[in-house]
Amino acid sequence: ENLRAGAYTVRGKKEIERLMKEQYEMFPRLDERRKQDAGTLSGGEQQMLAICRGLMGKPKVLMLDEPSLGLAPVVVNEVFSASRKRASPSFWSSRTLRNP
Repeated sequence: ENLRAGAYTVRGKKEIERLMKEQYEMFPRLDERRKQDAGTLSGGEQQMLAICRGLMGKPKVLMLDEPSLGLAPVVVNEVFSASRKRASPSFWSSRTLRNP
């Protein structure tokens, strides 16, 4: 349901299904939990879901604000690895900006 909500601008049921398949391939853990209520997912799984929901609209640019905040190192690696595979190398940037 959350992934479909991210595809509200996408036309065609087949295209939406194709995009959902892509997301589940990128984060297989979400496929395992597709019937589970989003509020009961772990923090890492919720972050994966948020990224996938954003990708469902086929954006040209997807900005992530602190995607690793509060996540276990194993989950951080999984999120960044999947994101890098999906993104064009020239557009991937992992940077933290801090106020002085």
